[in-house]
Amino acid sequence: MAAFGSLRSPEESLGLGTAALQAEDVFASYPSAIAALCAQTADGPVGFVVTSFAAGVSFDPPMAIFSAQNSSRTWQALRGAPSIGVSVLGHDQQHACYQLASRSRDRFAKLDYSVTDAGAVLLAESPLRMECEVMSETPAGDHQMVLLKVLGAQVDPESSPLVYRSKGFHHLIAAG
Repeated sequence: MAAFGSLRSPEESLGLGTAALQAEDVFASYPSAIAALCAQTADGPVGFVVTSFAAGVSFDPPMAIFSAQNSSRTWQALRGAPSIGVSVLGHDQQHACYQLASRSRDRFAKLDYSVTDAGAVLLAESPLRMECEVMSETPAGDHQMVLLKVLGAQVDPESSPLVYRSKGFHHLIAAG
């Protein structure tokens, strides 16, 4: 993996130092929700998890975005689906994250999910579930930035999302 250097000269480093930093470690220090992207294919349900999901890219029309590694075979299987389900995982869905991130042939064994008429696979108990279609893909280094149009959504405002930070799981706690 390529290393990052300081963004400033040594004179203006403000304590950042000049040692090379690993991109994966740097980016993992930023908290993000974990989203499962899943669809029904001719071979059954297919899905994977991402920590690069962002909702609210556009409100009219509603759009979201995520990035997928160019080498992802799962994204290759999903990208042509007419509809993709996005399930932001809840704080108690670590098992689903591990299972969908595994190399297991049946990533959906014992997971509770539903399939929309258009083939989006949505995980039950997720705080946010959206049915989306792929609008565009833009090359971004070793990833593709994928823009999604949101066709419909369900939200559970009482449920807390599962958060990934510093290579571990966390959940949100209300401040104050």
